[in-house]
Amino acid sequence: MSHFEIPAEEVERAKRFYNDAFGWEIVPVPNMDYNMVHTTQTDKDGMLKEPGVINGGMMKRSADVKHPVITIVVDDIDEALRRVKSLGGKVTVDKSSAGEFGQSAYFEDPEGNVMGLFQPSMRPPP
Repeated sequence: MSHFEIPAEEVERAKRFYNDAFGWEIVPVPNMDYNMVHTTQTDKDGMLKEPGVINGGMMKRSADVKHPVITIVVDDIDEALRRVKSLGGKVTVDKSSAGEFGQSAYFEDPEGNVMGLFQPSMRPPP
């Protein structure tokens, strides 16, 4: 698993809520309509300091992403999308660039759950 995403109708209101309720640091990503959600400390390279925890993202709610999403890291996003479709899932948002970070897509599983896929530009060391 890579991270979670929280869609919000009013992003600024949601940022204030999660910061005040849980102390999360929420940082806008330059040149993207997206915010990084830091639930735990990271090092100077943005890598998690504590194993077993995840950070997330926040963006404007859309027709494709209406509810919180768990995102799965994959080595090959095209192959993952092919497998999803062959097993009865459907692609809800085609593969697209996530800036310098990698590529992302969204799919719906046969139970109606929307999940994210993320293929990083570079894999962090284990």
